[in-house]
Amino acid sequence: MLKTNSDTFIGCEAAFTAADIVLFGAPFDSTTSFRPGTRFASRSIRGDSYGLEVYSPYQDKELTDYHICDAGDLELSFGRTDLALSDISETTRMILSHGKLPFMIGGEHLVTLGAFRAVAEKYPDVHVIQFDAHTDLRQEYLGAELSHATVIRRIWDVIGDGRIHSFGIRSGEKAEFEFARAHTHLYPFHLNRVEEVVQKLTGKPVYITLDLDVLDPAVFPGTGTPEAGGVDFMTLLSALLAVSKLQVVGADMTELSPQYDLSGASTATACKLVREWLLALSARQL
Repeated sequence: MLKTNSDTFIGCEAAFTAADIVLFGAPFDSTTSFRPGTRFASRSIRGDSYGLEVYSPYQDKELTDYHICDAGDLELSFGRTDLALSDISETTRMILSHGKLPFMIGGEHLVTLGAFRAVAEKYPDVHVIQFDAHTDLRQEYLGAELSHATVIRRIWDVIGDGRIHSFGIRSGEKAEFEFARAHTHLYPFHLNRVEEVVQKLTGKPVYITLDLDVLDPAVFPGTGTPEAGGVDFMTLLSALLAVSKLQVVGADMTELSPQYDLSGASTATACKLVREWLLALSARQL
């Protein structure tokens, strides 16, 4: 019998009304400053996800045992950054209003701001965990205050001091590192203190943003701004499983640029991280 051709992440075919987690894509990269292409990430991840099984041997869980809806990609303005962010906020706000967890796939890292604004409206005491190679704390980049290079600074504008926890950072201007040390919790170069932060944030609402360039480019070359010295897959996976035990109220994965890795290995890595992260978050939702 013929089956309906569906373009969803593998195992994420629950109806919106039945879902605990709603996955959606934000294909936007209009402020990318080095190598564009993250707008293609969400579709590439969906397509290549069918090279995976729904079963995770890391967690002994299957995606099909949970209720996850893949709501597809947003249609975002490429000429108006403010409109794109507004549309992302509106979608995130709608998902939250139905008591569901938003899980966004970017897109450049600026898309995080759109989702986070909606999360912060509902959870004003929210903390942020950032996995990233870059500080993203510039006040402006080439005159623009809305940029992938300013996204964490704009998040700081929303929540202020002491609620941003950044891991893996190994690139940025001196002024950004000085700002980070004064106003955020900065854990540069590695993920060694993730468990310590998990203990501190237990019981508090947390938004998690994963910029995939936290991975070493030897492992993950398919990104717009690769930075040598990153972490490996198993280190990042362990960190994601640890932070997923928290009261996660929103999550995103950004900065896969699939065309810069013709082997497909970077997209395959992103797919497996999505599977494992969705499973860990699903178990937490129950």
